Amino acid sequence: MSDNDTPALPSEFPATSRPESRSTAADSPFRSERTNRDEAPQYVLPLVVHIEKTAPPARNDALRTAARAVLVMLSDERSAGQGEWARAMRDWQDARIRKVVRRARGAEWRKASALPGLTVTGESAEVRVFPPVPLDGWPKELAKLQVSGTDLDDPEPPAAPDPAGPVLWLNPELEMSAGKAMAQAGHGAQLAWWELSDTERKAWREAGFPLSVATPEAGRWRELTVSGLPVVRDAGFTEIAPGSCTVVADHPALRG
Repeated sequence: MSDNDTPALPSEFPATSRPESRSTAADSPFRSERTNRDEAPQYVLPLVVHIEKTAPPARNDALRTAARAVLVMLSDERSAGQGEWARAMRDWQDARIRKVVRRARGAEWRKASALPGLTVTGESAEVRVFPPVPLDGWPKELAKLQVSGTDLDDPEPPAAPDPAGPVLWLNPELEMSAGKAMAQAGHGAQLAWWELSDTERKAWREAGFPLSVATPEAGRWRELTVSGLPVVRDAGFTEIAPGSCTVVADHPALRG
């Protein structure tokens, strides 16, 4: 997708390669079928979650924090215009939208935190997001971090989502590791961001990107997937079958 396909945005927001429609775009970055995006150089957005053995974050908070980290990266001035991350962000969004979550603790976390990026904190979670890197070009400090081991739990049932605010709804029929679910929540947040107007983006950012992550009942999930809200359909690189609907991005500004 070329720059000509991207609507003009104010300079405070980075230009993004938006899909044609919310869930059925022929050139969607999340389709399992081969698309034009597969011809472009492939990049990945690295996210690292801080997990200490003695004090791991709650699963739901880790998902929310990862989604917010993606939004913070998308809206950062360094991702826009001639910013230092802008070229990598454009190249990443012109290809498949891949995100990989790895874990770090102790010295590993300190080394990761020294690399260019942004750290976002939740109630118990810390997630650092980095500018996109080539699929086979991870910095050594990140490449050695483990993908496995992100099976987090919620000590208490998560609070009910705020119906007046953005909600990322997870497919109740899929089993995903916490790391996979964090990446999928990030995908959902990104689809919502793409669909918002500049004014709506600004308001969400200035509020600190509040959002909830929740798993609906099966019947409610079916309603959500046909509601016209953005739907993430996973390409099937890891854990789940290609084409699986993983997340519905529900933002007040996008509701019919």
